[in-house]
Order: sequence, then C-alpha cells, then structure tokens
Amino acid sequence: MRSDWTALPESVVAGIAERVGGAFDVTPASSGNHAEIASTVTGPAGQVFVKAALGELSVRSLRYELAATQAIDRYPPAVLWHFESDGWLVVGTEHLAGPHPDLSPGSADLDLLAVTLKALQETPAPGEPWFTPAARLGFAHPAMDGETLIHSDLNPANLIVTPHGLRIVDWAWATKAAPWVELALLVQWLIGSGHSADQAEKWLTQFPGWTATDCEVLNDFASRNAAKWSAKSQQSTESWVHDLAMWAGDWSAHRDGQQPGR
Repeated sequence: MRSDWTALPESVVAGIAERVGGAFDVTPASSGNHAEIASTVTGPAGQVFVKAALGELSVRSLRYELAATQAIDRYPPAVLWHFESDGWLVVGTEHLAGPHPDLSPGSADLDLLAVTLKALQETPAPGEPWFTPAARLGFAHPAMDGETLIHSDLNPANLIVTPHGLRIVDWAWATKAAPWVELALLVQWLIGSGHSADQAEKWLTQFPGWTATDCEVLNDFASRNAAKWSAKSQQSTESWVHDLAMWAGDWSAHRDGQQPGR
C-alpha cells in the first residue's frame, strides 16, 4: 500500500536530501505497490528513483529487489545508494525514462524483449534467500525448481524502452527457479498484448528453456495458474485481476487441446 511522503521520518528525508544534493521535488510513481514509497526525486544532483519500505513484507521485497539489481548487469536500474533509518529501508536507483514496449504480434519491441530474455535465461541466482516458485506463485511442481534468477513479473509496465535497449524495473518478486518459468509467466502478458495462445507459444520456441520443457509440465503450470487467477477474480473487483484470469484461462484452454508431445 502506497504512503504519502509525510509518512517518512525526518531522518529519512534528511538522508535522501544528503544523497541528492539538497532540497528536492517529488513525483510519486503512478503504479506499483511493493514499497510504501516509490517516487522520482529531483534534486541538485539530478533525478533518482527512490523506494522506501517499512512493513515486514515490503522491506523483504525491497531487499530482494536491491539484491537483484546489484547481481544483474545492464537490465535493472543501477543502484546508486541505499541506507536504513528509523526502521525504513531506502533505495535510490538510476532513473529510467522511456515508453513501455508494444508486445503485440509483429512489433519490433518483441525483438528487444527476445534479446533481454536470452540473457536473463542464463543468469544464475546468487546466494540470496530468493522467493521459491511455490512461495511466489502459490503452487509448485518439481520441474519449476532451478538455479536461474527470474524476474517473474514481466508485464509491459515493468519494461522500459531506452536508447540502449530494454530495461526491467520492479524486481520485488525475484525468484530462483527453472528458466522456463519466466517464459510460462510471460504467456499471459503476450496474450494480453494481442497474441493468441498459439502465437505466444510459437514466439517462445526461440528459447531453449521453453522447447526443452515437457508438454505435461506446461499443461500442469497453465492449469494451476489459470485456477489461481480464476479464484482471485472471484474475490476481487480489480480489472487487472480479471484480465489475468481471462488471459491465463485462454492459455490453459489452449493447452487442454494440445496433443501429447507438443
């Protein structure tokens, strides 16, 4: 749940001011809710994106995000500084500006996504206490376990097109898993961007992690994911929850029609 900047103690505000060079202006982020504070801060030293967390879950998520952005080069925003004060964890990162990608069929932005994914598919998870697939997704399968660090929420709002390629923000759900899990979670967002389930799967065949995954494992994942979002949609009025339930359901229905071995 987002909080107003007035919730920050004076020690935290002073710590931020010291790091941005003095008095600063604040522009709250328009989306996301993993940290109590998420804003663009503009001070004499320039722009910094600042997240601050106080609650147990949000602090844990921000620690995961901090660890991930320090462990992976190029794609996450660079960590500029971080500190703790009065129970708050505060992280300042590179401010990234640019549009979110168009992931519809035929879009050139899909090529940017492919380049990024191929690099991430080969990124091992360092020795941090990352989310497990079961803790992240609420369901498990032995084939979901692995040694890769995955973002696990590659929706277009977490992707930014820059002059230097595609960048990825909001690593609060960084998970240690098999590489195909990242791709399976991407299916729903490709469907939401205009792909049919079949088109989404065909696009994913360029990744070895996808083609090497057993058909029955994908069937199980699609079914469990659809069931999860269907249950959530029955308890929520949020449009994005209902969208995910529909897209996950479309993929599950497609997998139900797959022939063994496909």
